[in-house]
Amino acid sequence: MMNNRFERASWRRLGLATALASTLLAAGCAPLLVGGAVFGTGMVFVDRRTSGAQLEDQAIELKAGSRVRDAVAQRGHVNVASYNRMVLITGEAATDADKATIEQAVSRVENVRSTVNELAVMGASSLTSRSGDAVLTTRVKAGLIDASDLQATAFKVVTERSVVYLMGRVTEREGNRAAEVARGISGVAKVVKVFETLSEAELAAMQPKK
Repeated sequence: MMNNRFERASWRRLGLATALASTLLAAGCAPLLVGGAVFGTGMVFVDRRTSGAQLEDQAIELKAGSRVRDAVAQRGHVNVASYNRMVLITGEAATDADKATIEQAVSRVENVRSTVNELAVMGASSLTSRSGDAVLTTRVKAGLIDASDLQATAFKVVTERSVVYLMGRVTEREGNRAAEVARGISGVAKVVKVFETLSEAELAAMQPKK
C-alpha cells in the first residue's frame, strides 16, 4: 500500500512538471539554455554532459539506428541509447551472428567511445511487453525525481523486458542510490548500471559556483 501511494505521488509530480513545461512552451515562454541548464521556468535542469556531447549523442543514436537497419533489416528489435558517447545496445537479435554484426555496425559510428551489448538472442519482444517497459521507465524516472538526494537529470533510463538500465555520469554513491530506487519500483525485474563513474571531487567541481 505504501509503495502504491509513493508511485501515485511520483506520477503526479512528473505529470505536473511535464504539463508545466508544455504550457510554458505553448505560451511562447521559451526557456533560456545556458551550459546545459534551463532557466526562466522556475526550475533548473542540469545535464552533466557538455552541449557538444549532447549533440553527438543524438547524432550517434540516429546514425546507429540507420546502420543497424542496413545491417540486419527487420530481423530482431534493437534500441540504441548513447550517453557521453558510451552506447548501450538493447533488445533482441535473431541470431548470435546478428548480435555481433549489430555491435560492429554501432561501434563504427563516428564519435562512439565504447559499446555495451545487452542484446538477447531470441524472438522480438511483443508490443505489450514494450508498452510495459515504457511504463516502467516513466515510473523509474518519477522515483528518481522523488529522491531528494539525487539529481534526476543526471540519469538516462532504458527498460527492456522489465530490466532497467541506468546510464549517466555519476559517483559510485549516486549510482548505488539510483539502483536502489529503481529496484523499489513494482515490476522491475533487474537493474543494470551502465555508468561513467565520477569521483566525489569531480562531481564537486561540476557544481555551479555559489
